[in-house]
Amino acid sequence: MSAGLKLICHDCDTANRVPADKLGSGPKCGTCGAKLTDGKVHDIAFKTMEKSVKSDDLPLIVDFWAAWCGPCRMMAPQFAQAAKTLAPHVRFAKVDTQSNPDATVRYNIRGIPLLILFDKGREVARLTGARPAVDIEAFVRTHVAQTA
Repeated sequence: MSAGLKLICHDCDTANRVPADKLGSGPKCGTCGAKLTDGKVHDIAFKTMEKSVKSDDLPLIVDFWAAWCGPCRMMAPQFAQAAKTLAPHVRFAKVDTQSNPDATVRYNIRGIPLLILFDKGREVARLTGARPAVDIEAFVRTHVAQTA
């Protein structure tokens, strides 16, 4: 039996324990049934993101964006493609800075889109501006070894 990984459900905020060797088989939340490592980008609240950053055993990359931001909307499909490529070893989320102004203060966000990579409860690196999927994937692989 492999070690269990703790993952916060991005739909219901519940902590889940998932065997590491089952990440690729689509583990689901024990409370709401949502997939935990589905390779999709989840639009989450700042509170959920903070909980996930502190608790998750997998790296989390967050796109800080806003609906009015043209480059943010332009990058969204690229971010989604990178999420599919790096699943199930990295989780992807979006936080709307207009709906969650505390995020801009907490992380000193001066411009969007901004990608912040979190691992083991701390910020690992930042990437600013709209980027293609290959750049996002390379950025994550550079800073998190187990995604190769």
